[in-house]
Amino acid sequence: MNDSLSRRRFLRQSFAFSAAAALGRLPLSAAPMQRTDGSNWLMIGDWGYERFEAQKQVAAAMQQYVAVNRVKTDALIMLGDNWYGDMTGGVDSPRWKTQFEEMYPESTFNCKAYAMLGNHDYQRMPESKVDMQLAYARRGNTRWTMPARWYSFQFPATKPLATVIVLDSNVQKPRATKATGANFQMSLEDQAEQLRWLKLELAKPRTTPYLLVMAHHPIYSNGPHGDHEVLIAEWLPLLEQHKAHLYFAGHDHDMQHLEFEGHPTSFVLSGGGGADLYNLTIPQSQRGPSAEKVHGFTHLEMTAEHLTVKHFDEQCHLIHAFTKTPAGDVRILS
Repeated sequence: MNDSLSRRRFLRQSFAFSAAAALGRLPLSAAPMQRTDGSNWLMIGDWGYERFEAQKQVAAAMQQYVAVNRVKTDALIMLGDNWYGDMTGGVDSPRWKTQFEEMYPESTFNCKAYAMLGNHDYQRMPESKVDMQLAYARRGNTRWTMPARWYSFQFPATKPLATVIVLDSNVQKPRATKATGANFQMSLEDQAEQLRWLKLELAKPRTTPYLLVMAHHPIYSNGPHGDHEVLIAEWLPLLEQHKAHLYFAGHDHDMQHLEFEGHPTSFVLSGGGGADLYNLTIPQSQRGPSAEKVHGFTHLEMTAEHLTVKHFDEQCHLIHAFTKTPAGDVRILS
């Protein structure tokens, strides 16, 4: 079969794979995978929950996956809602040790943890959790990496494969109320400043094979938060214009991969890091190729030839995987 599928044909293929996977999850092989020259990232979103039994399960699965497959983790990606609830003590809160430094130990994940802000990170409990996270990164003795509320970098530093743009998606929604998140939003001035920055950043000549964009809120989601009207209006045309390969997000507490005919960007949601799960409102049979209500994590492997994205559940079972080439060709892995 031709690996380069049209979007319409790709979606039909994807639904068939997802249905098969739902009948019996693909087990993690006990045999180590062959190492490649690629870069390996592990991603989690919505992880810093006050009750962290599920977070422990996911973190243990990540450690098992790394050990069994001899994966050298080159980066952790923390997709927002890093801290739910009270963080008394700010940078000195004991939760930094128990739910970050020890939960994802440096002995296993000896790499930077690139972080972004979610809506719960905007809560003041009792002080600004945004300022706290920026201050923790400035300490210099931690893997926690958040140089600003929005930032960019190339990865790896030598012979980079990806241009990465990290955004603050806590933009103002026109009809938001306090109950729906109006108290979890940036100012309109900051929103406009970030959008100007994003346009300038994307306008720079790109020398890497891949463009990756990530933020806490999904642009499209099959979960209860649904599609984001502001991000669709402000960010989606820019992703299309500059042919972003992947957009990563969390926010809905599940694992998703969505494709849309004619759009160059694959939309990947990894929101199963530890918070309570959400029911999907759009089944994957209607919009996919994959959407599952599970805790879990995501592995991104980058080589010059292709990106490989794999979703795993909290038992370390593979639930969905696909590849994407620099030219934008997508293929489901079975």
